[in-house]
Amino acid sequence: MTKKRVEASDPDAIVLLANYYYGGECGLPQDQGKAIELWLRAGELGHADSYYNVGVAYDSGAGVEWDEKKAKHYYELAAMGGSSTARHNLGCSEYNAGNANRAVKHWMIAAGAGLDVSLEQIRECFLKGYATKSDFEKALRAHKEAKDETKSDLREAAAAAIQEGRLRMR
Repeated sequence: MTKKRVEASDPDAIVLLANYYYGGECGLPQDQGKAIELWLRAGELGHADSYYNVGVAYDSGAGVEWDEKKAKHYYELAAMGGSSTARHNLGCSEYNAGNANRAVKHWMIAAGAGLDVSLEQIRECFLKGYATKSDFEKALRAHKEAKDETKSDLREAAAAAIQEGRLRMR
């Protein structure tokens, strides 16, 4: 079924197949180059998180030669497509380059999408004097709103079952 969906240019199926190649799962050989090729194809079809995966590959040198500029480029494409994790990584890149103000802007967007680690980075920046109290308060409010939007009784029941050991995550 996945093969048929890939042939029909279904970006979700392409990402699934790429992930199988990346990890050598479901009877496929581990082929990180093939995975990156597939992620790029899915990205061209509008799957933002696949560009994030390509960025991670360049950031870590997995399947490609390490290239910080290419990693940033693919993180930017993913962030423009709505990937909050890519947005977070752009913030990290800016922070490491000494651009704390730009980093905070990226993290504000990611925290507003509900990303906990970005909210934590803004808190750290606030404590170090790189972010204002107003920035931190805005991030807290936006983060809370994003989390509240995704709350549901079913999710809370599943989380409780996982914590009690009644439900396993694979």
